[in-house]
Amino acid sequence: MGEQSIALVEEAVKKSGLLWLELPGLPQPRAAWHVWHDGSLYVLTGGEGEQPLPGLAESDRIRAIVPSKDKGGRLVTFDTECSIVEPGTDLWDEVVPLLVKARLNGTSDQAERWRTESWVVRLTPDAEIAGPAEQPADYATVRPVPSPATTAGPPPRLRGSKKRAVDR
Repeated sequence: MGEQSIALVEEAVKKSGLLWLELPGLPQPRAAWHVWHDGSLYVLTGGEGEQPLPGLAESDRIRAIVPSKDKGGRLVTFDTECSIVEPGTDLWDEVVPLLVKARLNGTSDQAERWRTESWVVRLTPDAEIAGPAEQPADYATVRPVPSPATTAGPPPRLRGSKKRAVDR
């Protein structure tokens, strides 16, 4: 990947807290939160309550799609080389604290649970970028898959307040 392409990918993924991964055997891409560090994306999968990304830990290569923060459409698409970050390595010790920090409601004890229950996968961009022109016609119809990492119920309601004249 050229330097311009790497810069474009880096800029896109740093501004987006989410990307879509085309995983083997699945009919549609899956959403994944990630951390960008030192030229690669790091994604956590597996374990109780973590993002379900079946097949990612076993994959050698996958395609990543970064959505536009403004419109939600495909901003940039690129192929990645996948590798597992092994617990106890220097890379693990460097990346896991970044994942804990980036995790919504993250706690320091998660790192120990991830060591035994989850995989940290390194996704390194390795091919030329496919631009928005390669977006399939039905891309807008892709919906997120059900996940245990969703809101448990309806938002709380305010009771007993008086309605203002404007609200009537």
